[in-house]
Amino acid sequence: MNAAIVTVGDELLCGDTANSNATWLCHRLSERGVDLRRVTTVPDDVADIAQVVNEYRAEYDAVLVTGGLGPTHDDITMEAVAAAVGRPLEPHSEAREWLTTKGGYTDSELIEGTTTLPARARMLPNTVGVAPGVVVESIYVFPGVPQEMKAMFERIETEFNGERTYSESLEVDEPESNLIDRMTQLQDRFDVSVGSYPGGSVRIKVSSADSAEVESAIEWLRERVILAE
Repeated sequence: MNAAIVTVGDELLCGDTANSNATWLCHRLSERGVDLRRVTTVPDDVADIAQVVNEYRAEYDAVLVTGGLGPTHDDITMEAVAAAVGRPLEPHSEAREWLTTKGGYTDSELIEGTTTLPARARMLPNTVGVAPGVVVESIYVFPGVPQEMKAMFERIETEFNGERTYSESLEVDEPESNLIDRMTQLQDRFDVSVGSYPGGSVRIKVSSADSAEVESAIEWLRERVILAE
């Protein structure tokens, strides 16, 4: 399975809010073997959201959208997703029933528009907030509030699967540029992918669908680099 993530919000683009949702989703999906191909941030604009979502749903098995849910002036993600799939927005009886029987709200407490969702969408309950998410075709729409998004994703994460990748890392006390020859040899000898990430030391990450191959590659590398203390 491959997938793309679309995060919505002007606050992300101007730097007021860190895009922690994308990082968290990438980690959880990668753990499940999903091949993440795109992470895109778009403004609170119906046309921009609809364009990106429509493009990605044609290219990838799943599109995960976070942010812009709820009955406020700038929460227009549902409208944009409905436009992307050519469906109208309409009151969703299951969403209203869930909120008034299990969500702890009364009809009078629900602001108009809270349960207006794309036609024939599958509602995703929000167990720690108000605004429901949805699944429409291959598009999964989650709230932008991190704790709400995480709780909603964890209820359905088994719907995202792929070939599991195993990874191990080494911290190396050498400049990244000095490691080129050994990185090349490593990839020639083993069926693995290799990433290097400089910081105080250089972290070398070795990954493969074969855990034994990863272990062999790491042991080979360990004997040929200066390890950080």
